[in-house]
Amino acid sequence: MKRKLLFLFITIPVMMLLLTVSCNNNQSKKADKVAAFEVSGMDTACKPCVDFDGYANGNWKKNNPIPSTEATWGSFGILEKENREVKIKGIITDLLSQKDPAKGSEAQLITGYYRSYLDTVTITKRGITPITPMTDKVLAAKTANDLIALSGELSQVGVAGPFEAYVAADDRRSSMNAVFQAQSGLSMRDRNYYENKDSAMVKIRAEFVKHVDNMFAMAGWNVKDAGKTVLNFETKLSLIQLKNFEMRDPVKIYNKIPFTELHKLAPDINWADYYNNYGLKTDTLVVQDKSYLKNLGLLIKATPVDVLQTYFRWQVLTAFAGLLPREFSKETFHFYSTVMYGVKVQRPREERAVMIVNRRLGMPLGKLYVAKYFPETSKKKVSEMIENVRSVYKERIDKLSWMSPATKEKAKKKLAAFTWKIGYPDTWKDYSSIDIQPDKLVENSMNIALWEHNDMISKAGKPVDKKEWDMSPQTINAYNNPTNNEIVFPAAILQPPFFNPDADDAINYGGIIAVIGHEMTHGFDDQGCQYDGNGNLSNWWTPEDSKNFTALGKKLEDYFNTMEVTKGFKINGKLTLGENIADLGGLTLGYYALEKSLEGKEKPKPIDGFTYQQRFFLGWAQVWRENMTNESLINQVQTNEHSPARWRINATLPLMKEFADAWGCKSSAADTIRIVIW
Repeated sequence: MKRKLLFLFITIPVMMLLLTVSCNNNQSKKADKVAAFEVSGMDTACKPCVDFDGYANGNWKKNNPIPSTEATWGSFGILEKENREVKIKGIITDLLSQKDPAKGSEAQLITGYYRSYLDTVTITKRGITPITPMTDKVLAAKTANDLIALSGELSQVGVAGPFEAYVAADDRRSSMNAVFQAQSGLSMRDRNYYENKDSAMVKIRAEFVKHVDNMFAMAGWNVKDAGKTVLNFETKLSLIQLKNFEMRDPVKIYNKIPFTELHKLAPDINWADYYNNYGLKTDTLVVQDKSYLKNLGLLIKATPVDVLQTYFRWQVLTAFAGLLPREFSKETFHFYSTVMYGVKVQRPREERAVMIVNRRLGMPLGKLYVAKYFPETSKKKVSEMIENVRSVYKERIDKLSWMSPATKEKAKKKLAAFTWKIGYPDTWKDYSSIDIQPDKLVENSMNIALWEHNDMISKAGKPVDKKEWDMSPQTINAYNNPTNNEIVFPAAILQPPFFNPDADDAINYGGIIAVIGHEMTHGFDDQGCQYDGNGNLSNWWTPEDSKNFTALGKKLEDYFNTMEVTKGFKINGKLTLGENIADLGGLTLGYYALEKSLEGKEKPKPIDGFTYQQRFFLGWAQVWRENMTNESLINQVQTNEHSPARWRINATLPLMKEFADAWGCKSSAADTIRIVIW
């Protein structure tokens, strides 16, 4: 819940940014070399100081339109597609050739789940009967409290309600796990979709109403104005929730209370019944927002039971829609992919089967993945890279003019305590107890969800397992975990365009080194800087230094607030502040790590007419080249903590004097607000 990702792949529920070049140490044939940077993808008619994305990627973007099955298309999408169609599917295909794999083995779990997704005959025959026991319970509920209690049971298998409980490291005592409770229950995920008056958002709300009505009709549920009922309730729910940028304040959303205080905040909700059905007992918990709980209690009390029944029936139906007969999957795709993201064509079912196995059984599949594709030598490479960046970061802290010596010492102490994980977990969890049957797709998904739920709640009140991973090894992404004061790099990220063993150093420093710097900077962004070296939410700043840091962040926030990405929609500088700080910090660290690596050496000669300083920035631009549908762009600036890829290039690079010097930029609007944070 607190990890800071390098990138959020918004068109797919899982953050799957996957590989392109084989590093299979079992293959005898050497993988083809990948070009460090393709100059043919550039559009030199663009001015690098004005539109560096266009200059570095313009022709590539013109020649690589968004496929009909995608909402975005760029380096990440290409890697994900190649990985899905070759490596992950290849592993599954090999497993399918095994006869009678042992029950509970990786082979049995993966192939059983895969086959159940492809068994459309059985799925069609069963209709909605697999979810009927849940919806029958919803209809049998006589009071609002009956429904809240039932929500505790439904939450175990992934059905959303107005709030969610989970177990994670306690922000103020990071060595121990605590119970958290957060706002939830919005079908369109974010408050902006319910209150924004722009015509595009009004249209999406109208389409949502049609979507719910269509789904109810297909289910054979005769509920008048079901869509309007769900939208009206969720709108009321959204308006009492914190806004997305407010949830970025770790102090604001950390409110540890005795369990008994829940009854004082919302006396009309029977909290004990919910948590009993959820399977979790706790004396204390951390709530996100006390005001939300008070207002939620009032909303639930004022809402007729039949409205709540319609809402919860909808939550059950939409949670499992992709696992039901084709018409449900098709209708769900239409709204959540076409209407919200602009995707025109649904992927073939076999592709979706590979994706759902990778998403739901990522670790069992990942165990097989690393055995086949990850060379152990890569761990050493990344460890060396991290230490190089850490060394440069320490030097950067020493040179900061806005920070006092006292705070610098504490910052360096936190930096020294930084740890990392590379590749894959040291130990693998045992998934063998999950019951997977080839002809029961919904039940299989529920059993996986129950395993995950039970694994999570078993940690409540116990010491944090610092060796645990939050990402599967085959995910091309990286993350920062502030309560562990760590950065994590799954196996698959050591691939072009992040890291290319055939590339010159400048390209790699603009790729993987800047990525390492990005994740390391998250430990010192506007959120991460509030955690100390032990991962505890604790103020280690002097008042004056805190004031200086906040002022620098405000300048960056205001700068990004001016960026209009499409008519009527601008980047939210407050929502994206942490990621923008991390991008700026990662680039700065990467650049000076490159310069440090060249100390005492002959400077590299230009390649393709570009100096090594220029190629560093081309390396960054190559990572973030991307085309996006307008719908996807609108979604991102309203809901995502990351700025859209084009602005991670065009808005961030001009802030750096090093960029201006490399490209001979005389002046720009960024000159007036050029800042140095880390």
